[in-house]
Amino acid sequence: MPAAICAVVVTYNSASTLEDCLLRLRAADGISQIRVVDNGSVDASVAIAQRHAAADARVRFIANADNPGFAAANNQGVADGSAPWLAFINPDLMVEADTLAALVARGQALGDCILGVEQVDVHGRPDPAVRRRDPDFAAMLRNPRSGMQLALPADPAQALQPVPALSGALLLMPRGLFDRLDGWDAGYRLHAEDLDLCRRARQAGATIAIANDLQVVHVRGVSSRSRPFFVEWHKHRGLWRYFQRFEAPSRGPLLRAAVWGAIWAHALLLVPKIALKR
Repeated sequence: MPAAICAVVVTYNSASTLEDCLLRLRAADGISQIRVVDNGSVDASVAIAQRHAAADARVRFIANADNPGFAAANNQGVADGSAPWLAFINPDLMVEADTLAALVARGQALGDCILGVEQVDVHGRPDPAVRRRDPDFAAMLRNPRSGMQLALPADPAQALQPVPALSGALLLMPRGLFDRLDGWDAGYRLHAEDLDLCRRARQAGATIAIANDLQVVHVRGVSSRSRPFFVEWHKHRGLWRYFQRFEAPSRGPLLRAAVWGAIWAHALLLVPKIALKR
């Protein structure tokens, strides 16, 4: 029988999808705890989370006065729970009733692991960024735009496909592994923290894999559409932190400077595009 799951949902101005997300989690098999951690929302997110907490004893709500970041908030949610399996769920992600329990069953057979599932948009189109490779900083130096692309193709022949990293929109892992890794790195504010967590798990001998035959709907980007410059700033800042942690110690000062330049050159290339959209 699959073990109990603590679902952690970090919110920031997520009212447009949070109601459906929590209703689905409350109806999902294997969910024994739900922890909603809000990072200073100014919309109806807080009221929605409080209403669900009042209606279901499995739901607890944690309110941050400011926004400490996605990684720090996930750590808060884990600390408030006790279930042996952890599911990190974006508030714009809609799970099916049996998906997480099925994923736990596969995880129990693997031992230490971080698992994900196929993600599709509301039209059924797969998200190409669910399966990820490690950042290739050499490729980034040759071409910052293409070097920043991390997506890997799905392998339909594998029901459970090993990959270097997964999207943080949905991750499932045993609490024991999470504790040994000391959780998410709270030094990341937004983006690249999932790459970091997966790489540290791999270094600890864990399996990183995606269940290609399980699927969820991911509405995507609900809380970030109104602040694209903020998102891109922290995405590139997170990538630099990742490089400093995993690659910089073995590189010389000239290469470190070149990588820093490539990361921020890519960020600058995005500014006109974002400005035109706004």
